[in-house]
Amino acid sequence: MTATRPLPVTLTGRHVRVEPLTPAHLDDLFAAGGDDDEVWRWLGGPTPRTPEELGATLTALLADPAYLPFAVIHRETGRAVGWTTYMDIDVANERLEIGWTWYGRAHWRTAVNTETKLLLLTHAFEDLGMGRVQLKTDHLNDRSQRAIARLGARHEGVLRRHRRRPDGSWRDTVYFSLLAEEWPEAKTRLGARL
Repeated sequence: MTATRPLPVTLTGRHVRVEPLTPAHLDDLFAAGGDDDEVWRWLGGPTPRTPEELGATLTALLADPAYLPFAVIHRETGRAVGWTTYMDIDVANERLEIGWTWYGRAHWRTAVNTETKLLLLTHAFEDLGMGRVQLKTDHLNDRSQRAIARLGARHEGVLRRHRRRPDGSWRDTVYFSLLAEEWPEAKTRLGARL
């Protein structure tokens, strides 16, 4: 199968619905994680203190063609609880990254992240024909590294002094990936966790 470029799509599971991010999600998103330093600690920018600040970040994300952003909707409440993106999309080399993901703290260590990643990974491998999906995080973000490893992604290595943090310090970036041939086993494991 030749890979195809992802387009805005809605993906529905039992616990979450992943749908194209729009400004209409802003109020829910701010309620879920705005003005929370711990939610924004590792995301590469300042914590949005007001809905307007989060709106400016959301607007910039929507305007950047390098990202295909999605709102994560908690199906029980119908409210947006975070966002995630497809990024670093390279159709010719059959790869993309799932990144710039955050959820309100009330949804950490719940089915939200597991099912969101299951939906996005299934779409990437089975519908888009990707051969590789990568995920990355700050080397100091142990919580994110554990969550990525639970998806079945393999630790690939660390890019040292990769990116400057908002405070001016340098971030080392930890890379993980899943390959198409690893996906069936990872999918089974993720499905069992739900």
